[in-house]
This record gives sequence, structure tokens and C-alpha cells, in this order.
Amino acid sequence: MRLAYTFHVTQHGETRMILGFHCIMTTYGFWLPNEPRGSYSTFVGSWNLLQFGQATKVNTRRSVAKRDYDHQQKAAMQNALKYPPVRFTGNQAKAVGLSISDLPYDLFALAILPDHVHLIVGQTTRKINVIMGHVKAHATRRLREHGWFADHSPWAKRAWSVYLNNVSDMKRAIAYVQGNPIRAGLKPQRWSVVQMYTA
Repeated sequence: MRLAYTFHVTQHGETRMILGFHCIMTTYGFWLPNEPRGSYSTFVGSWNLLQFGQATKVNTRRSVAKRDYDHQQKAAMQNALKYPPVRFTGNQAKAVGLSISDLPYDLFALAILPDHVHLIVGQTTRKINVIMGHVKAHATRRLREHGWFADHSPWAKRAWSVYLNNVSDMKRAIAYVQGNPIRAGLKPQRWSVVQMYTA
């Protein structure tokens, strides 16, 4: 394992060391700024999307993915996008996974689904937004080497991350990511870049 210092955060007057991060990167068109279920966006940059309303920003850090919503409205919103929503094929997902293996980060879980990627990153000297940018850039480069997504990025502009402050947080997040493909009806995933987490 590479040695690295990590960040500390102060919450409710208590300083905690961050052991890792749970990162979620979505593909283009998967989660919209005015998503019916809510989003973390404050601005709708597409005129085509703006006809469906302003950004639906939520303040909760809990996932809103399981909220009920109007599926027909969501489909209409996605049809209004400049490009079709991106859904990775199996070969494209493999290319993304191989690209991540080139990066110098300690990874403890990885799940690549058709429309989003989950990643557990360990302690690092870099800001997590920089790391997620590296992941997306390397993956895009690898995908384009195969002739995919030459005309636009396969990724949404923003990504989401959660601090993992203790061993329990790390283990819970790792288990969640490992089980994500199965919950989506896919086979379990095993990536050579993923290390076993020991605490």
C-alpha cells in the first residue's frame, strides 16, 4: 500500500481523520440537474432541459435514488438532451476498469454499472475531486482509443463523494459497492486494481 497522509474534517466541533472516500460518477444523461427525484445541482445549463423546470436541489446527503418519480417525464427529459444518455456496454465497462488500473491510488472497491461507477478510494494526498477527474479523464481516453464517444464525454460534469471517517464506514461502503452489481441484476465484479481492506 502506498503511504499517504489524509485529510481531517471538523464536524460538530469534533475533528476526524478521513480514512477514505465513496465516489459515485454518473454517465451522461443518467442524473439530470432538474431530476424529478432531486439533485445536488443549482443550475440547469441546457435550454432543452430548462423547459422541464429549474434545478431540483436537495439538501440531504442521503441518497434519493429510491424516491418515486414520473418515469415518462424522465424519459422525455432524456430525449431532450443533445446526445442520447450513455449506458456502458460490457466491453466499455471493461475499458473503464482497465483505465482505472493505471492510476496511482489505493482502491478498495469498484463497481462499473451501465450508467454509473462506484469507487472506494483510500487515504490520499490529493483532493477527491481531482482524483475523480483523473478517473474520468483516463477512462475517456481509453474509451476513445477504441473509437467510442469521440464526439462528447460519456460522463456527467459533476461527481459525488462521501467522507468515510472510520473503519465501520469503510467496511460498510465497501460492502455496498461490492453488492451494487448484484442488486442491479448483474454478475459480481472482480477487478485486479482493487485491494483487500484491512484495519
